[in-house]
Amino acid sequence: MTQDFHHIESVYWVFTQLCNDHCDHCYNNSGPHGERISEEECMAIIDNLPPSMGRLILSGGEPLADKKLLYAILDRLQERYQGRVQIMLQTNGDLLNEQILDTLLEKGVTRFDISSIDRYHKHAGARLMELAEIFHSRGVNGDDKDPLIEKDTYITKHKASWGYWGATIDMWLGGNWARGRAYEKGLWKQDPEHNFCAILSGGKGFLTGAEDIPQEISIQLWKINPCCPGTRIPLGDARTEKVADVLQRVSKSEIWQKINEGNPLALGESMGIPETYARERTAQLENICLWCDEFFEKHYQGEKVERSCGGCS
Repeated sequence: MTQDFHHIESVYWVFTQLCNDHCDHCYNNSGPHGERISEEECMAIIDNLPPSMGRLILSGGEPLADKKLLYAILDRLQERYQGRVQIMLQTNGDLLNEQILDTLLEKGVTRFDISSIDRYHKHAGARLMELAEIFHSRGVNGDDKDPLIEKDTYITKHKASWGYWGATIDMWLGGNWARGRAYEKGLWKQDPEHNFCAILSGGKGFLTGAEDIPQEISIQLWKINPCCPGTRIPLGDARTEKVADVLQRVSKSEIWQKINEGNPLALGESMGIPETYARERTAQLENICLWCDEFFEKHYQGEKVERSCGGCS
């Protein structure tokens, strides 16, 4: 694989896990005491992002709960990219008002996704009409209500727009919610046949993109990941490593290539762990992402992997 990773179609960055809410379904344990990183670390991460991106999604936690840091990030992004990257903000909308919206538009945000229209969030969608009026008052287009997941929508230059969605058992509570409070409270998808890795926000195409899925990586605080929930062992550290260099390095690994294919059942093939064993463990664990976790915890040894699986059969 010889792809040049100095351009990435999509980067999803959770720069804070601070949040005004404390949802039962939260997979990264965001909340009023959620984990944070410093402004200095965020500036280093921006310097290490690829020189070209189709879009950058800023998320949390709740980005507006860490508003000072969000504004500093937006200023640095404008300084570096000069409007060449579409900046998207994923927010629960609880803290948004006209004045904050004016500031966000001024600082270059071109897409707003309200991600709280479901029963798990504090207001459970009750502010939707109020938010619609706020966006309308500032001329923010509301025609594209669904998440912008097609390349011809998020890479094309837009006037500012907004949309909304929420967590459901079938989609946004898919395989990746087998983590955090969602896992603790039993709100994860207990279905071994559900391959979250092969759909949007999973690992498929993180190196190459796919016909129906953009090339997207996730950065959880500083951890570079092939998917939103993140693998147990991250690809690298965005505070100290160039993202393009990290992707170039892992692109040579047969193990990470299986994630890129959206096929975590084949993660251990190069080590002698057969897919039949992975399928058996996935059935026992009831979730393919939990098998991926187990693989990285028990079998993966970095560049010097063991070429056998012990008692696997």
